[in-house]
Amino acid sequence: MKILFVLTSHDQLGDTGEKTGFWLEEFASPYYRLKDAGADITLASPRGGQPPLDPKSHEADAQTEDTERFENDQEVRNQLANTTRLPDVNADDYDAVFYPGGHGPLWDLHNDDHSIKLIESFIKAGKIVAAVCHAPAVLLKAKDANGEPLVKGKKVTGFSNSEESAVGLTKVVPYLLEDQLVEQGGVYEKVDDWNSLAVVDGQLITGQNPASSAAVADELIKAIR
Repeated sequence: MKILFVLTSHDQLGDTGEKTGFWLEEFASPYYRLKDAGADITLASPRGGQPPLDPKSHEADAQTEDTERFENDQEVRNQLANTTRLPDVNADDYDAVFYPGGHGPLWDLHNDDHSIKLIESFIKAGKIVAAVCHAPAVLLKAKDANGEPLVKGKKVTGFSNSEESAVGLTKVVPYLLEDQLVEQGGVYEKVDDWNSLAVVDGQLITGQNPASSAAVADELIKAIR
């Protein structure tokens, strides 16, 4: 199975002067789940090259077995430093696409024409689109075959309003993901903050937060097989 990972290229946390990017656990956990299941993984980002890592996801309290494995894995670190430019990616080459979260996608992938067209191509071809935490923002502007919002009437999840409030960024982010998924007609589901939730509805697989990363990867493997 050939899986495309699409990571953010955005590194500014609004007007705070702080850095953001992708969240390490949300990359490492699905990456190793899929790789250990035999997946051939390609990494891409809007600008190509090294995508920005959210520095907070590198702190001690955010580490897991998978992030520690990543730290000692020079091969994947080299792969990450040389992501393919999103405009150069062809959906036909892959069985599924996965978007790791972090706050970055709220700004760039949410509006990225290449990402939106890619998602629509995967859906049209009957393939799986998966995203975790803030990354379901990539679905907001995608349309289905009838020109309706892709998430309309679909069960979805993503970083909740209460989780955004808990990290103190409600006024910093450009929009609240939970609200936007609902506004686009999504049937939003959530569990208590920081607990794992993966929601599957047809070709869409979404996860609520960092703790949901492995569950999303497991559902993706199940769906492809």
